[in-house]
Formats: sequence, structure tokens, C-alpha cells
Amino acid sequence: MAANDEDESTAVVVGVLAGIALAVVAVVYGASAGKLALPDSRAPMEQAADIAPVGEALAKVYFAVGSAVLSDADQAVVGKTQEALAANPAAIVLLSGFHDLSGDAARNAELARERAVAVRDALVAGGVAAERIKLRKPESTLGSGSDAEGRRVEIRVQ
Repeated sequence: MAANDEDESTAVVVGVLAGIALAVVAVVYGASAGKLALPDSRAPMEQAADIAPVGEALAKVYFAVGSAVLSDADQAVVGKTQEALAANPAAIVLLSGFHDLSGDAARNAELARERAVAVRDALVAGGVAAERIKLRKPESTLGSGSDAEGRRVEIRVQ
């Protein structure tokens, strides 16, 4: 009977350890799945790619060559956007990042995305609800022909 009790104790210990191992795996898997499910800065860009811009841009934010940093002067677009949203509570903010055709196309598209995300982050920091901001897929353009037109983000409230 002592050997039988020892076998049962071993089975209980093995079962408890297996349960703990499964719990750890479930927590780790759940945490990693949760991280994958969190919105990163690329997800909104893909989701809003099918939203067509309507009307004229409320504002345009221009960037330095190779930069995705907003200037202090560009922070004024936050207030202007908040006013437009207050006037239309059902409206969304549509951000379109642009790049010119010079240089590496993949890097330009990434830079245009980073610029749109920088504008989005400034709007969110300024009090605009993140759910109301949609980002379009980066677009290449020559704009009016100036290099600055190719380094912009257009803000539309629609």
C-alpha cells in the first residue's frame, strides 16, 4: 500500500506540474497573441486605405527632407483639427502621407507613413480621440512640382 500511495503522490505532483506548465504556456501565448492584436502604427494605415479623401484638405503639414518630426509651428494643426471635429461630432480625421518619386520607393513609403503617424500622435496628444483618426496608404506625388509638396501630410475632416 505504501508503494501505491507513493505512485498516487507522484501522479498528483506530475499532474500539478503539468497544469502549471500549461498555465505558463497559456499565459505566454495569450500575452504574445494580445501583443499581436494590439493596434500598431501600421494597422490604421491598412484599414483606412479604402477611405477616399473628400474635399479640400483642412491643413497640410510639411516636413524636412528625410524627417518625420513636426515643427513647433505645425502643432497649430491640432487646434484647427479639434475645432473642425467639434463642429461635426460624427466626422473622422483622414490623414494622407505623401512622398516624392526620388530615392528608394520603399523607404519613401515608410517615411510617408512615419509622417502621417507623427501627425496622428500629435492629434491624439492634443485630445483628438484615436478612434476618429484614420490613415491612408502612403501616396507618391509631385504635387505642385515643388519638393515640399512631396513631403507632406494632408489632414481632412470628413
